[in-house]
Amino acid sequence: MPTNTIDPNTWVDKYSDYLFNYTVVRVDDKEIAQDLVQETFFAGLKSMKNFKGEASERTWLISILKRKIIDHYRKINSAKGKAEVRINYSSDSETEGDWLEERVADPFDGNADTEIENNELGLAIHNCMEKLPQKQALIFKMKTIQDFDTETICNEFDITASNLWVIIHRARTAMAECLEKNWF
Repeated sequence: MPTNTIDPNTWVDKYSDYLFNYTVVRVDDKEIAQDLVQETFFAGLKSMKNFKGEASERTWLISILKRKIIDHYRKINSAKGKAEVRINYSSDSETEGDWLEERVADPFDGNADTEIENNELGLAIHNCMEKLPQKQALIFKMKTIQDFDTETICNEFDITASNLWVIIHRARTAMAECLEKNWF
């Protein structure tokens, strides 16, 4: 049953400073941070009907903001990717100056081998997660897969932020070891 409500009339007063500080650390530009916070408020207004009340209003806005920040970096990186750069990746004089992109597999060219490989990797990840202690697996999944923020996870499990990062580090180490043995 939903326990949290939403009131957009208070967002600027309650959350703008927090959201701005959160953003400026991640994008290192005050103007872009202000724009992203503003876009977050607009997106929140547009999707108010989707607010289920399962998280706090601030947590919900942070999740929107995280996606805005990710979109910002995707936009920057896609612009960089359009630059024409020739790289000599081979000492072979026949292929000298070929496009690097010609050597990289197209991620949208889904062939059967790639799909099988992805399914096998997914199963290997799932099997390795099952080998983690239950609490560690839940926290790892919430943080790395479901993208919950630190505060939410700490409140859920009644742990400190530093304890959370120790658990995440141990889970990542265990997952890497497991995948190295079972996948590579």
